Amino acid sequence: RDPELGGTEAQVTALFSDVEGFSALSEQLPPNELVTLMNEYLSAMTDALQAEGGTLDKYIGDAIVMMFGMPLPVADHAARACAAALRMQVRHAELRREWAQSGQWPEMVGHMRTRIGINTGAAVIGNMGSRVRFNYTMMGDSVNLAARCESGAKSYGVYTMVSGATLQAALKSMPELFYRKLDRIVVRGRSEPVEVFELWDVSVARDTALRCRQAYEHGLQLYFNGEWAAASQQFRAAEVDEPSRAFAPTTPSAVLAQRCCEFLEDGGPENWDGAYRMQTK
Repeated sequence: RDPELGGTEAQVTALFSDVEGFSALSEQLPPNELVTLMNEYLSAMTDALQAEGGTLDKYIGDAIVMMFGMPLPVADHAARACAAALRMQVRHAELRREWAQSGQWPEMVGHMRTRIGINTGAAVIGNMGSRVRFNYTMMGDSVNLAARCESGAKSYGVYTMVSGATLQAALKSMPELFYRKLDRIVVRGRSEPVEVFELWDVSVARDTALRCRQAYEHGLQLYFNGEWAAASQQFRAAEVDEPSRAFAPTTPSAVLAQRCCEFLEDGGPENWDGAYRMQTK
């Protein structure tokens, strides 16, 4: 029987990944070299994802869309997606070292990084498209939120951002996950606030990250309470220990400290509920 259009609703974890600064990279490399590099990168990332039971939804240029939990149902799909994201970051670090040592690529290839967003929830999974051509894919609000987590990670200068729904589910079978709470946000096109978290992989120095997390999360509590000045001090203290400050364009501590300053100047949002409304998609 031929596959038909249509889908079924299921609980899944959606993962979106993207290459930071891909446009700049495309300018520096001739098309054939860019294809060679991206094929090597996408092969390595897909292997890392499939090692945790992920199903490829699609590639969009340098971006990868994966689902966990369908078509092969697994109870711990949120944990598998988190494990896959960490595996991707470790594998990409290995690739960066190999590319830098090979001497065949411009310097910026050695600094290329992967940004990942993950969310867990109900989605419709199935064959979607036209009658002549369709994809096995996932659709729904929860999938859109995963995409927003990936793009939102850019605003904070982080590389793996997951929703509270994913983290709560993942911790049941992966209590060893190393993470920090980032913010409470309302993403573009949605009205419900969502808590977002950063996942740290094994490359992060644990003691430094713990110091950063302690000051940062203390700052978040003050920030949620509308105590901008005190919160700003905590974020500035956390900034010193930010794990990615050497290479990321910004850090969560810098972003939140700046936001506190802006709130102090203009009095902050009316009816503050602790949820920041994201300005960009």
